[in-house]
Amino acid sequence: MAEDEAIDDPTAVIIEWLEAELGPVLDISRQPRWRPMWFATIDRSGEQVPVCVRGDRADTVLTWPLDHEMRFHQAATAQGVKAPRVYGWIDEVGAFAMEAVPGRPDFAGVARAASDRIVDEYVEELVKLHQLDIASFEAAQIVRAATPGESGSVGIDRMEAAYREQKLRPNPFLEWVFGWLARHPLQSNDREGPIVWDSGQFHHDGEHFVSLIDLELGHIGDPMMDLAGWRMRDSVIPFGNFNAIYDRYGELSGVPVDLDAIQHHHIAFTISNDISFSHRLKDPIDTTDYTTYMQWCAETNLYATEAIAEYVGVELPEADLPEARTTRFDAPHQHLVRSLRNISADDAYVAYQIRNTFRLARHLLRAHEIGDAVVAADLDDATGVLGERPANWEEGEAELERFVLADTTGRHDDDLLWLFHRRNLRAQMLNGPAGSAMTRHNPIQRFDQR
Repeated sequence: MAEDEAIDDPTAVIIEWLEAELGPVLDISRQPRWRPMWFATIDRSGEQVPVCVRGDRADTVLTWPLDHEMRFHQAATAQGVKAPRVYGWIDEVGAFAMEAVPGRPDFAGVARAASDRIVDEYVEELVKLHQLDIASFEAAQIVRAATPGESGSVGIDRMEAAYREQKLRPNPFLEWVFGWLARHPLQSNDREGPIVWDSGQFHHDGEHFVSLIDLELGHIGDPMMDLAGWRMRDSVIPFGNFNAIYDRYGELSGVPVDLDAIQHHHIAFTISNDISFSHRLKDPIDTTDYTTYMQWCAETNLYATEAIAEYVGVELPEADLPEARTTRFDAPHQHLVRSLRNISADDAYVAYQIRNTFRLARHLLRAHEIGDAVVAADLDDATGVLGERPANWEEGEAELERFVLADTTGRHDDDLLWLFHRRNLRAQMLNGPAGSAMTRHNPIQRFDQR
């Protein structure tokens, strides 16, 4: 559904659909998060049935339409994969209703033996998914590469096309990574299967795996992509040693994993947040969850430079934290942050919005304190590559992107990796006060970690 056609509050329409198709709605609430989601309880012949309604992102073009996600669900569950059962499409609001599966996605308080067992059961489910009949997914019009040899790039190619459709200003870092990936092409060896891509998302009951969740990026691709995308999520949820997980996948599937392909897919997936959301950081709309996107992009862009450095075997530089300046405007900035910190709300979605506004105020305070020093340091680094200092940050972005695009052979890759890593470090410094969760970096497991 187009943004200008969206219903201001679709809850009433959702209730009407649920009651017509499933039964009386006992309760419904919107999940406090960055995309529209509702959870409802339905009375079905005296049984209370939990239902999830998944809406469309309003501020970015999805890699695939929301109904593609729904059809992937249907094709997977029809062949026995443990994933939420779809109840139907709600045309008036451009959403679909599905089973709300029980369980939780994290391992807080879960014993290591139990979490290892749950991860092992999840790997079993991935193997089952990857070995399903592709024809049934094709019949459901699930995206597949034109040739099996392109199975590993069909997803990132679609993401890049959506990015270019929405691009507003120069983004030299993304252009450099796109170029780097093109200069280091992947060999998928014609592997194909249904995959979730944004892997590592599932529910468990504390003892056993329950269900896959969030199949937004599901399509027919290289199964190694599911072993790569998972790595970033491990930075906040401890899944265990990935090399051991890969060995287990090979044992269950009967085919050894392709570590080179996994490493390449990992590098490609690290830029998925910047591809999807960087345009909204430059031009947010009312529904943009600005600080969430800001934190995601800053963290995963660091993952990109770290992953490329590991791939090529170089050490990365540090970047000094600038000293905070003092100005006559410190007091009102700080007062705004304190005021927002002290506002509370009973409604979970309103409380979530207040929290995001508080984080935005802290980001603006931090930009007030060190923003000029960060820009100056970025321009200093760019001077070393460009040969002359750009007049300002805007000119610097444009000139650096032109330089990146002109370097088709990768002659300057080492210098650009050094430069972009330092820029990424500084971008994360601007997210909030030093030591805050918004500026914390959680490194990903290295491929040589045993």
